[in-house]
Amino acid sequence: MTQESESTFDFKNYIIEKQPESRTLTIEGTGETFEVTVKDLPWSRRNQLISKSLEFNPQGETKFAADVYVRECLKEMIVDAPWGNTTESFLMQIDSRLGSALETLVPQAFDDVSVQSDTVKKGQ
Repeated sequence: MTQESESTFDFKNYIIEKQPESRTLTIEGTGETFEVTVKDLPWSRRNQLISKSLEFNPQGETKFAADVYVRECLKEMIVDAPWGNTTESFLMQIDSRLGSALETLVPQAFDDVSVQSDTVKKGQ
């Protein structure tokens, strides 16, 4: 392969855009829609939130607290919403219809849950 045909790696293609974007969400069952402005969650911050959501018992076994992960992601990602700031208090008051709509914003914690569950159980 000649130097002319080689492509140069451009890390800028992998940097998260800093501009938040508006998303329209729909409440299932009612069809009501609303807009929120969200920012992307960087890879490193996502990993920090996953780590924060892992609970260890005295025997060294781990359990993933999905609720903690979802709430922490939403508080971090939503920068503007009809209710104002997305706080712990707000998230503890909403019903499952609004919660389910907001969950669609949250990045998946693990790409392959079955493989990750085995890894977490083994303590790796």
